[in-house]
Amino acid sequence: MTTTGPRLEEITPHNLEAALGIRIRPDQEHAVEPVAHSLAEAYVRPPGVAWPRLIVDGDRPVGFLMAFLDIDWHGDGTVHRSGLWRLNIAAGEQGRGYGRFAVESVAAEIRRRGGKRCYVTWHPGPDGPEGFYLGLGFQVTGEQSGGQTVGVLELH
Repeated sequence: MTTTGPRLEEITPHNLEAALGIRIRPDQEHAVEPVAHSLAEAYVRPPGVAWPRLIVDGDRPVGFLMAFLDIDWHGDGTVHRSGLWRLNIAAGEQGRGYGRFAVESVAAEIRRRGGKRCYVTWHPGPDGPEGFYLGLGFQVTGEQSGGQTVGVLELH
């Protein structure tokens, strides 16, 4: 990371191509949707549910994140949750703290909106990001969502 550190940018016509150009490592492609898929999902959700952002360091796009904010978790109005929906850190930028920055940024946005917990789901197995999320303090809830492990981070 540069001395100024990373920042988030809202996805706009100005940086759309940069966001679409984010490519993760080939061995990770089974575990997270590409940015274009995420942006399409954001587009079809009710306004305010999806929170897509480009992660930029200096003038370099280094990743993409998308949070979900107050989503109807079961689709029946009984449980609403917020958390990290997608995280794509560019292949050549991994291991530099951008993933941690992304999670901390989503947690800060949820706190700003009055939330007490940050949820995330991940592809289970030895090639998934479980160690990364557990290392940041997420706890496994015991739930599954779409075949993925659900974790929660208490926001104090």
